[in-house]
Amino acid sequence: MRDEHIISLIEKAPLASLSEKDLAAIRAHTDHCSDCLRAFQAAQISALLLKERAAEVFEPSPFFHTRVMTTLRERQGNGSWANSGGLGRMWRAAGALASTMAATVAALAVLTLVIPGSQVTSGPQPVSSLSSNYSAEEVLLNQSEQADEPLSDAQVLNTIYDGEEEAVR
Repeated sequence: MRDEHIISLIEKAPLASLSEKDLAAIRAHTDHCSDCLRAFQAAQISALLLKERAAEVFEPSPFFHTRVMTTLRERQGNGSWANSGGLGRMWRAAGALASTMAATVAALAVLTLVIPGSQVTSGPQPVSSLSSNYSAEEVLLNQSEQADEPLSDAQVLNTIYDGEEEAVR
């Protein structure tokens, strides 16, 4: 054993698990080999440091528990509706579609209400035409309200759809 170094014995297992025979061989060898003595002392110090570190009790800060519980409650509170079931999953799946549809409705409402009021009439119009009230029949059929007999539904429909048939042809 005098020619062999004990480094392999020290490295193969922790010092606490070495047998008495191995420990006796290490002590006998370290009496005359200074390199192996330093390695054995380093192994003993390392084992002692690891043992002390494992025995330390770590205490979290006093507010750690409070912060963790607050964060947990916030996460549960924020996601409770979305994670509660079918409605939350449906909203996540259709959220983009619903928001696009809402934007389209808003744009159409703006176009319907704002654009017709801002149109400029082209050309001069007589003052008398602005003040008189027209009926839908008068405008469509170019007839005045003073006609002797009222128009039938068939006459109105024929007048409306005759122009469309010519446009289609």
